[in-house]
Amino acid sequence: MVRFPASSPFSPAFWRSPLRGPWFTSVLGLVLLAGITTLFVTGLLSYAAYNPDVSPVNDKTPDKGVLGFYLFPWPTDPPWLYRLTQGVHVTLGITLIPVLLAKLWSVVPKLFVLPPVRSVAHALERISLLLLVGGALFEFTTGVLNVQLDYLFPGSFYPLHFYGAWVFFAAFLVHAALRVPAAVRVVRERRAAEGLGGSRRTEGRDDRAAADGHVPAGRQGSVDGDGPGDQQDLTGSDGLEELVAPDPAEPTVSRRGALAFVGGGSLLLFATTAGQSFDGPVRGTALLAPHGGPEPGDGPGGFQINKTAASRGISAAETSEEVWRLVVRGRAGTVRLSRADLLRLPQHDADLPIACVEGWSTSDQWWRGVRLRDLATLAGHEQGEVPDVMVESLQRHGAFRRAALRANQVRDPRSLLALDVNGEPLLPDHGWPARIIVPAAPGVLNTKWVARMTFGDLA
Repeated sequence: MVRFPASSPFSPAFWRSPLRGPWFTSVLGLVLLAGITTLFVTGLLSYAAYNPDVSPVNDKTPDKGVLGFYLFPWPTDPPWLYRLTQGVHVTLGITLIPVLLAKLWSVVPKLFVLPPVRSVAHALERISLLLLVGGALFEFTTGVLNVQLDYLFPGSFYPLHFYGAWVFFAAFLVHAALRVPAAVRVVRERRAAEGLGGSRRTEGRDDRAAADGHVPAGRQGSVDGDGPGDQQDLTGSDGLEELVAPDPAEPTVSRRGALAFVGGGSLLLFATTAGQSFDGPVRGTALLAPHGGPEPGDGPGGFQINKTAASRGISAAETSEEVWRLVVRGRAGTVRLSRADLLRLPQHDADLPIACVEGWSTSDQWWRGVRLRDLATLAGHEQGEVPDVMVESLQRHGAFRRAALRANQVRDPRSLLALDVNGEPLLPDHGWPARIIVPAAPGVLNTKWVARMTFGDLA
């Protein structure tokens, strides 16, 4: 067998941290098992909320094939559904970053273990590990950049994140199937040892001894009871003993302390991010989120937005009441309506939030306007057969300049072509002269600066 010098990462002597061990890695792994599974499920729900199979304009991954097997008509109840699922997705993803980094750090020595392949199961684990690590870094990096509105990656976020998630989660499942049984056993054995009073007593003793420079024999590097002296009891033949340093450095913190440090980092990220999904003083705590801090203004229009009229090239001339007309097409032909015409139609109210893919949302705003189903009737469709609708904006470029809504969304009495918000006419940045507002729909489907609505033909 080739022996490498201690300065080489291929030498076990290179990795001297006494924190690495089966218990430390297992606890982090089990946290990630629950967290990443939740991230994947909420991510799939977010994709379904975009209604990708209702129209090509909504589908940013047209070559997904069987990966769209689970898609279903996105509901309108409860109206805060997308606000909840996407808020959980983004906030949890950011909160898990310290756990992910700690887990990767804890298993780095296994990347340098020789021989690289020992069996078929070991080969599968190594391949899954490469996909797992690469996929995790890719998904978390693109997710954080999207939340920060920094699109530094090439291509569209939607297909990159969608396909990356499937690759990452497939590798995650393989890795979990190979490692979760061992992780659960390590944690259970540790708990059993604590029940006998052994581990908790030795933790304080070993830490004190390490501080004095005297580590008990047979427990070199044992911090919290899973050092080399315990590896056979805790790891068996699962290969987790490779995580334990054969010549550990003196510990400066216990493994519980290290977990507390990781948990503190996660708590800090949670506290400085989660507020973007709320309103009032809590939003001010979201220091790391673009939509955190105080509201962007006062008065009826003083709530969060992503796109301004100026950034989308919307001019005051084309949205003036004298010029702007809404074109409504349907079975009865084409109808052109001015804002004054729309105001003469029956007006309805709806208290609804806005929630976006970046995880931020507003509380319920008081919207007033014309029901979408009434516009469908005006276009010649009976109330009992309200169809899907294609909505087009005055915005000429960018994703979701055109967006399709399902019939169930059109039929909902709270779905409006909004003309006013919070008792005042819409501001330009909020979609003047008219915008869509639909319960539980992602923000990009609540089209602003509406120019045309086509019922029943989504080609």
